[in-house]
Amino acid sequence: MGIAPLLVLAQAGRYLELERGARQFVSEQPGSGPGWKLLGLALWQQGKDALSALERAADLLPDDPEALSNLGNALRRSGRIEHAAASHRQALAIDPNYAEAHNGLGTVLRDLGRLEEAASRFRQAATLKPDFATASVNLGGALLGLGRLEQAAVSYRRALRSNPNSVAAQTGLGTVLMALDRPEDARVCFQRAVERTPDSADAHHNLGNALLAVGQHADAARCYQHALALNPEAVASHCNLGSALRDLGQLDEAATSYRQALALSPEAAEVHNNLSVVLRLLHRHDDAEASAMRAHALNPDAAGPLVSLARLKADGGHFAEAEHLYQRALQANPDSSEACSGMAQVRRMSRADTAWLAAAQRLVARGFPPRQQAHLHYALGKYFDDIGDYAPAFRHYRRANELKQRVQPAHDPDRFHRFVDGIIGRCTREWIGGQGAEGTASDRPVFIVGMPRSGTSLAEQILASHPAVHAAGELPYWSHALQTAADMPAAAPLSRHWLSVQANRYLELLGSGRAEAARVIDKMPANFLAVGLIHAALPNARIIHLRRHPIDTCLSLYFQDFETAYAYAHDLKVLAQYYRDYLRVMEHWHSILPPGVLLDVSYEDLVADTEKWSRSMVAFIGLPWDANCLNFPHTRRTVITASNWQVRQRVSSASIGRWRHYQDHLSQDHLGPLLQLAPEPARMR
Repeated sequence: MGIAPLLVLAQAGRYLELERGARQFVSEQPGSGPGWKLLGLALWQQGKDALSALERAADLLPDDPEALSNLGNALRRSGRIEHAAASHRQALAIDPNYAEAHNGLGTVLRDLGRLEEAASRFRQAATLKPDFATASVNLGGALLGLGRLEQAAVSYRRALRSNPNSVAAQTGLGTVLMALDRPEDARVCFQRAVERTPDSADAHHNLGNALLAVGQHADAARCYQHALALNPEAVASHCNLGSALRDLGQLDEAATSYRQALALSPEAAEVHNNLSVVLRLLHRHDDAEASAMRAHALNPDAAGPLVSLARLKADGGHFAEAEHLYQRALQANPDSSEACSGMAQVRRMSRADTAWLAAAQRLVARGFPPRQQAHLHYALGKYFDDIGDYAPAFRHYRRANELKQRVQPAHDPDRFHRFVDGIIGRCTREWIGGQGAEGTASDRPVFIVGMPRSGTSLAEQILASHPAVHAAGELPYWSHALQTAADMPAAAPLSRHWLSVQANRYLELLGSGRAEAARVIDKMPANFLAVGLIHAALPNARIIHLRRHPIDTCLSLYFQDFETAYAYAHDLKVLAQYYRDYLRVMEHWHSILPPGVLLDVSYEDLVADTEKWSRSMVAFIGLPWDANCLNFPHTRRTVITASNWQVRQRVSSASIGRWRHYQDHLSQDHLGPLLQLAPEPARMR
């Protein structure tokens, strides 16, 4: 076989056949430089060792820039960086306009960390050969490394014009767009990369990152799971899957993902810190602190673990220590939005906090990703609210909620309305009256329900100060049970056996707390949806419903930077619709439950006469009065809700009628009509 047929094979990309033909050719004509060059090409394209063939070609063709540049590429692959650079420079000495040699030299300079010089070489290659997609991709990567994001995007787009199927260009452009806080556009790029390389774990991982950034957490989780199926040892995919699951509220599963990441990389400080965040939300305070301490030990200069430790201190009521830790975090990283915003949550801000205000405003101007910006705007809203400057406070709260909508799953108000319809339609007076779960007559559980920010944490703190009461926090158990019931066929009755199983499992869960406590409080506000199911399963459980002025409730929700998602709280129109559905289902429970099961407590009444209503609640749950219930600000326990600071203060009426400061914003934002829904006098069912 002569050179001409070998060239045909090369042009057709038939490299295995080319290798066989070239080997035969050079065995017959060992002095043929073109033959050795074609053999080197065939080996290179198959990922085989081409170095000796290319060295032979360069020896035989000392004036051929292509042979010299090819040798440079092979030398770089073998780790002989300086020799590679020399070979590319030798090629350019022969032909200064040889684009491939400029590109090859650029890759060597990039490996040496000389990005500025590398970018210059890649630019020359792309200029000399405008359709040289690889050079444009490499230039984009160098510019990305230099922080020149807009220029990098231009280069990647140039590569895609030359080669629309370039996965490297799509991936690079997606990476740049993520850095430019354009995750939706990045998602399109990464999706195309996945379509072209469905067996690439990195492609699925990158797509997961973009989906996570736009709030599509379930889709992101599936991408990470696909990536892990392809590469089970990818630490970043385990870690990011944990973050997606955390945002979905699947906290146990998130902890498992973080632990899998740590099994592969035990010294990963960031993963230890992420695990700490989840363990805190799971009310495993000691384990959360241990993980945060481990993260801090592994990376003492990182702000994240100090922020986690500060939050844990605040949960325990140690606010001065929490503020000190936030200050340390800011010393470690003055750009930590979490530390800066956290400081505003552990005390009342004042006009004297000018240094904090300047720092927060500087960080907002930095243009962080949406989640971090949202933290800062919530904190700035609280600052201006604390000092009584309500117009800028509302502007910051509005911006914070706009940003949260970009990174959290959307709430579907129509779907929720239908969900409430289903609850009301299924949990009828006849159904309630026909239940009587056997073996679940325990009066140990006490439920505190209502809208978030309606005083549920205050009621919990008061009752938890009673020596016979244990507060278990916000347990998601009945939310899951309610969803399971909702998924059952509408015609299928919820059997007594099923209810008994749910009740007994729940009582086992409560048994993991203080065994000697006569009553255990479950303060999950959303259990207002499951009141009928709870009563059917646990007929002797008592349920306390906290209700607050509707607009004070809604604005307090809108103004709060929750760590777990209340997706309905980020749009005031949607929030008002949710509130109406909440009232609708509570009215239903009042109409069908027997007397003595459900006690309404007005937050305003509880603040106005704390002793009277504290006594009423204690009596309602069947316990003798204990004076410790009035000393609740000093009760030492972990409170991880957004009210962890407020419940440690003396009762104050300052937050009652707070909505009046913002009444100019009510009509345009759909809350005005809720004024007619002010709380009725308390009642008991």
